[in-house]
This record gives sequence, structure tokens and C-alpha cells, in this order.
Amino acid sequence: MSKLERLKTMTDVVADTGDIEEIEKYRPVDATTNPSLLYKAAQLPRYQPLVKASIAQAGLASGSSQEQLAECVDSLLAAVAGQIVGIVPGVVSVEVDARLSFDTKAMIERAHSLINRFAEMGIGKDRILIKIASTWEGIAAARALETKGIRCNLTLLFGFSQAAACADAGVFLISPFVGRILDWYKKDTGRDSYPAAEDPGVLSVTRIYRYYKSQGYDTVVMGASFRNTGEIEALAGCDKLTISPALLEELNNDDGVLERALDPSDHSDEAKLIE
Repeated sequence: MSKLERLKTMTDVVADTGDIEEIEKYRPVDATTNPSLLYKAAQLPRYQPLVKASIAQAGLASGSSQEQLAECVDSLLAAVAGQIVGIVPGVVSVEVDARLSFDTKAMIERAHSLINRFAEMGIGKDRILIKIASTWEGIAAARALETKGIRCNLTLLFGFSQAAACADAGVFLISPFVGRILDWYKKDTGRDSYPAAEDPGVLSVTRIYRYYKSQGYDTVVMGASFRNTGEIEALAGCDKLTISPALLEELNNDDGVLERALDPSDHSDEAKLIE
């Protein structure tokens, strides 16, 4: 078995891409999208009809040029995600415009708008996660959306306090950014690298995961934003891991040993984690 196959026995592997061919190749449980991935997908030949249709639809919409642009982006996002839903057995994360991250009301409205688009396509809200930034306003928006049965993926999460607030708000899933945390520490300390066991991003996700399990929270932990396969291997056993095609390929081509690193029954650091 490859490391990717072994990882799938202990963790739900999620594809961090909007490229349908890559998703079909690696057969993930779920998929995540974001504006940068959507932009890359929009360059692919197979998506050109969707791009043209979204531009045409936006041109018919009333409002300012900014509102028409938002209509175009959301239309394309829904169209691409709709195709991905037909491939993965689980859920697809779609992101609310990050510029709304400090406006609770606007995030809630945009989330409902996206869910309505999917409903018009015959896609139920059980197949979609609304991706929202883990600001205070974003967490408040997610709390309100979850009460309406709209499940959320809280992204741009960089620390324990954000994770604890998300769990208290009843958020369905969080996406702590392993690589972004590492980037900050490398810049702050001047170090060029960290071994996986000392990687600040890995340690942060490990703490969050063990805290959630020890306290009985249902919120799903999905490590994200990986810089190398060492980080992924150090979090094997996490609820979910969303991984780019390049790193999926590395794992798929590696037949080495992969051991479980995280276990929901391991509460050995419980006292320390609650401090």
C-alpha cells in the first residue's frame, strides 16, 4: 500500500483543488475550494463553458459592476462545485467572499444565496459546507447558519482560541492552517525549517484535536494548508486532512510505513490542553 492508501484507512482524505481530473484520480471523500483554486480551475479548457455562462449571467444582473462581479464569481463557484458534488461521495466546501469576513450579516446573506443556488441545481445543503473565515464575526455567522441546518467550514484558523470559539459555537468543521502557522514561525524565528515533530502548525492542530476529543466536541478537525508530506504524516489519524494534488501525488508514490499519529481515545495531555 502507498502512504496515501494507508492514510485513507485512518483519516478522511479531502482534495484541496477545483480540478475535476485530479479529484477523479485520487478519489477523496470530500473536496475543498477557494477563490485561488477557482481561478486556477477557470483556466482549464473543460471549464470554459461554465466561465462563459457565468459571465453572461452576470451581465444580465442588475446592480453595480462590483455586484455583477460578485454574481459572476458566485455563479462560477456554484457551477464548479456542482460538478465536483457529482464525483465525491461526501461534501464540497464553497467559500464566502473573504472581503465580508468582518460583516456577520453579509456573510449570512451570502451563505443563504449560495445554498439557494445549489438548491436550484438540485443539490441539497447536506452536500455543501459554507466556508467562512474564523473571525469573531465569522464565528457568529456560522453559529446562526448552523441553527438553520447550514453546515460551515471555518477557515483562516491559526490558533487554539479560534478553535475553542468555533467548537463552542457548534460549528460543523474547522480548517486550521498548518503551513501558514509554520510560515509565520519561520519568519519570526529566522529558522529555515522545522522537523515534523516540532512543526508549530502540526503542534497546533494536535492540541486542538486532542482538546476537542477530550471535551467531547463534535466539531470536525480538518488540517489544511500543508507545505510538505511530513506535516501530513505527523497528523495521520486526524478527522480529515485537505491535501493539494502535488502532495497527494507524493503520498501516492511513496510505499513507506505510515503510522497513526492522532487517536481520538488519546487524552494523555488533557490537563495541559485545557490550560
